Amino acid sequence: MGFLDKAKAAAEQAAAKAKGGVEDVQLKRELGQAYGELGKQAFGLVESGALSHPDLEPTVAKIRELNEKLAEADESPTDEAEASDEAEATDEPPPA
Repeated sequence: MGFLDKAKAAAEQAAAKAKGGVEDVQLKRELGQAYGELGKQAFGLVESGALSHPDLEPTVAKIRELNEKLAEADESPTDEAEASDEAEATDEPPPA
């Protein structure tokens, strides 16, 4: 087998490995999405009272806490917007 044949075989082998790696990544991504969907469904069932288990409670509490923080963040203006509003009221440039 000549040098070019060996190089071609090595390139084909590398391409096959790369293709397998891409497939693995895609499968892992799909698996992660399926777990995410299951989690959302389970959380909905816990919230509705249809599902209850002590092992779920710490994660459910964490999700509730994070949802509350997001709601608070949506309700309050950002620090940058507040600084801009304050600067306009006092005719001072906003802090850098």
